[in-house]
Amino acid sequence: MADLNNVIHQPVRLQIMSSLVALDLDEQVDFTYLRKLLKLTDGNLGAHLLKLETAGYIKMEKTFVARKPRTFVTVTGKGRDAFNDHLTALKKIIKPTKRR
Repeated sequence: MADLNNVIHQPVRLQIMSSLVALDLDEQVDFTYLRKLLKLTDGNLGAHLLKLETAGYIKMEKTFVARKPRTFVTVTGKGRDAFNDHLTALKKIIKPTKRR
C-alpha cells in the first residue's frame, strides 16, 4: 500500500495544505482568512499550523498591519513536495487494480 503522510493526512491539515498549495508560489494568506475559510477556532487552527510548521511544510510570518498584529501563512517547497507525494499515495490507493 502507498505511504500516506501522517502529518498531512489529518482532515484539517489536509484542508489547510490544499488551500495553500492552490496559491501561486509567492502568495500567502492571513490567519483570519484561513480560520474563516475552514470554519475553525483560533486555537484549533493555531495547533494545526504549528504541527505543519514544525514539519517544515509551512512558514508563518508575524507582522503588524495598521498597528494590528497579523500572521501570514505560506507553503514551503518541502510542503508542496510532501503534499504532492501524499496525493500520489492517495491516487495509488483509489486506483482500480487489474485482476488476472
